[in-house]
Amino acid sequence: MNKSVSFLLGGLTLLGTQGCKTAQHRADEVKAPNIIYIFPDQYRNQALGFWSQKGYRERVNFQGDPVHTPHLDAFARESMVLTSAMSNCPLSSPHRGMLLSGMYPNKSGVTLNCNSTRPISTLRTDAECIGDVFSQSGYDCAYFGKLHTDFPTRNDPDRPGKYVEDRVPAWDAYTPKEHRHGFNYWYSYGTFDEHKNPHYWDTDGKKHEPKEWSPLHEAKQVIAYLKNKDRARDPKKPFFIMVGMNPPHSPYRSLDDCEEEDFNLYRNQPLDSLLIRPNVDLKMKKAESARYYFASVTGVDRAFGQILAALKELGLDQNTIVVFSSDHGETMCSQRTDDPKNSPYAESMNVPFMVRYPGKIKPGIDPLMLSSPDIMPTLLGLCGLGKSIPNEVQGRNFAPLFFDQQAAVKRPDAALYIQNVDGEKDAQGLVRSYFPSSRGIKTERYTLALYINKKTKKLSKSLLFDDLNDPYQLHNLPLDQHKEVVADLCRRMGVLLKEINDPWYEQRILSDRIAY
Repeated sequence: MNKSVSFLLGGLTLLGTQGCKTAQHRADEVKAPNIIYIFPDQYRNQALGFWSQKGYRERVNFQGDPVHTPHLDAFARESMVLTSAMSNCPLSSPHRGMLLSGMYPNKSGVTLNCNSTRPISTLRTDAECIGDVFSQSGYDCAYFGKLHTDFPTRNDPDRPGKYVEDRVPAWDAYTPKEHRHGFNYWYSYGTFDEHKNPHYWDTDGKKHEPKEWSPLHEAKQVIAYLKNKDRARDPKKPFFIMVGMNPPHSPYRSLDDCEEEDFNLYRNQPLDSLLIRPNVDLKMKKAESARYYFASVTGVDRAFGQILAALKELGLDQNTIVVFSSDHGETMCSQRTDDPKNSPYAESMNVPFMVRYPGKIKPGIDPLMLSSPDIMPTLLGLCGLGKSIPNEVQGRNFAPLFFDQQAAVKRPDAALYIQNVDGEKDAQGLVRSYFPSSRGIKTERYTLALYINKKTKKLSKSLLFDDLNDPYQLHNLPLDQHKEVVADLCRRMGVLLKEINDPWYEQRILSDRIAY
């Protein structure tokens, strides 16, 4: 990797000093920006209040959910807001693998949701991830909240030789120091879905059980870090913070899952006034969850607002890049599916992506079709570390477009959709391979997804939507009645699959349709 550093500030490139100086000295000399990346789980792009407000509703072809998100609404007016950021493999672990490594699932190592039956799916220890690069470039790096990129092993710090939980398979995981990829401050866990009974392991492996709704607790911890309580960070260094909040991820069934004051905003609203998308089925049992899901969205907004307030109070807001996003969306009774994610539907793939950098990034709205692997190199680019992007990274650095929407950078005209499932298992029931069950492509106008049979690898199902004329994807178009459109989409999909050396390209799957 090229270790020379340049910091892109307001469109001006300030070159680093002589190679004999440390990365820390270079960072100090040019006052490198701090950066905070906050990404709650299962937060769909439609669940932002400002999409129903003037200046925003005209820029999208959907109606925003009737949610209360005052802090995010205000933040949007100070930020560059993307309408079309896509989670390419809309599932927690695969997205996080792409986010951290800048590589698609077949290269990051995280192909499936991580649990103890899937040694095939875990973040590569040899991958140079975003925390590694920031750390090497003189940043103090801190991770808070949900990680979910590790294959759980029997490494409980308090119970040697055991998993950190007793259920089979184990999903939660403790991440030892050697697997933290440059994050020197740690307050995290693998995955655990008791929102008011969360737990975390700190930098030294000590377990904490705060008995508090997790996003609000994590906000307190982030604020304590910002205030440098107990000398948590080196104040001479810029900081890079990642905050992986779990809500509004399920469960969302009762007041055990959200804060009552947030639930009260939705408590007495009829379901048809909350679930307003034309593709929703109000008869589904899950429909009752809408009130709790939206309450969790509002609670996340409140926690986010607390972090922003602390930045301002400490005088850190002007030189801190703040990003708000998510790992995937939530269908919430749309398309009559119980699966909240892992699909090419807009509610699943389209995620929030907002960036605030006062005085450097002009607030606005942009249709940039950002893909999950693009986030890592783009964040590095926003901090002037474009030359430090590892060679293995498959995503692209779109930072210049945030500083100048007319920048001479080729914009992506499509995003891949990827779905994997368990492959072969050994005698112990451990998953030793993954099966690439579906691949698809999302363009400005169309969504196409092709599904294959596990035994024959022949086409078993297809989804084709004209998102321009059918934004709620109500009409699945027959492939044979739209041959020219399908041929063009397959051609473009084949190019992208070849670029990332995807299993479909390697195995020439559906080569009768996709010209690799």
